[in-house]
Amino acid sequence: MKTTKTFLLFITILFFMNTKAAAQEFELTFDHNAILVKDLTESSNFYLNIIGLKEIENKTEKSHIRWFSLGGNSSLHVIEDKNHKVPDVKGLHFALHTKNLDAFIEHLKENNIYFENWPGEANTTNTRPDGVRQVYLKDPNGYWIEVNEN
Repeated sequence: MKTTKTFLLFITILFFMNTKAAAQEFELTFDHNAILVKDLTESSNFYLNIIGLKEIENKTEKSHIRWFSLGGNSSLHVIEDKNHKVPDVKGLHFALHTKNLDAFIEHLKENNIYFENWPGEANTTNTRPDGVRQVYLKDPNGYWIEVNEN
């Protein structure tokens, strides 16, 4: 028993030493998010015209993929796959922020885009524990998107 505990302690120490060393060798930053969609044109129009993302060069040069800037060096890759099914889980979402959430909400209303708050109440915001207001909406394929004024 004592040997097992000593071995587990040794393995744990090695793990944390290696994790710390690896973290010092490189720094990870967010690159892109990829989603599979049934209709590339419909989804691309949503991300262009409703969400307001800028389309950027698709370096794959494949006709079933389009890329959109998420700011800085981050992007959204929209990939057509007519057989893909999206799980309806609000907790699995990506989040965007705006300096003017009220204007974005008006834009959604003008375009008849349903949105809700985290608890699921339609056409309203909620405030997170950190004081940030937010709304949730779905893209044409059912992916949840949070938009907040962080």
